[in-house]
Amino acid sequence: MNEEGRYNFRAAAVVGFIVGVVDIFVAARFLGKLLGASAQSAFVNFLYAVSGPLVAPFQGIFGNGGSKANSFETADLVAIVVYSVIGWGLVMLIRIVTAPRGTKPATS
Repeated sequence: MNEEGRYNFRAAAVVGFIVGVVDIFVAARFLGKLLGASAQSAFVNFLYAVSGPLVAPFQGIFGNGGSKANSFETADLVAIVVYSVIGWGLVMLIRIVTAPRGTKPATS
């Protein structure tokens, strides 16, 4: 393997996977609320229960639009952006910390 760009790929992949799963849950919540998914569905309740704590820190930053049945939750979009940026930062930190001394990381 080339000396350039060696870093702990597995750790970076794990962070990317976790951030991807979180973003998928929050995006599904956003679409469910936007399209008025039925709260009577067990799957929808599960989705909202899992994603609720992930979105909670971002509630109230912006107002929500839409009707009672269909709502445009901006907190969901803010959560997706924030978690993606945090994930990117963690991957970059892993690459910096685990790269061999004296090598420069390969550009992506």
